[in-house]
Amino acid sequence: MAGQNLTGIARLNAAWQNSLAGLKACWTHEEAFRQEVIISIVGIPLGFYLGETPIEQVLLIGSLLLLMIIELLNSAVEAAIDRIGMERHELSGRAKDIASAAVLLAALLTGLTWFLLLI
Repeated sequence: MAGQNLTGIARLNAAWQNSLAGLKACWTHEEAFRQEVIISIVGIPLGFYLGETPIEQVLLIGSLLLLMIIELLNSAVEAAIDRIGMERHELSGRAKDIASAAVLLAALLTGLTWFLLLI
């Protein structure tokens, strides 16, 4: 929570640094995120190339970015739950399962978007 009392450019800089730290932490600790980044490194240029209109390009690329965003949120939920405690609890399991389901739906949306636009 560093930078919460800052304003202006200093606040933006602190927010930028926190965001980069979050991306680095997710890259370091989450295999699924690394896989999605690698897929996006290939997929984003392909989305520009294969999309015939700007709308198609946004849908192809946006679906990949949305998948990574939801994976970041899933990882945040898992880290927060694990911070609370490692013992099994029904609500902790439910929270993790729901976050995982969000990733599944995002992956299905990404696959469907690419399939429908490229067939």
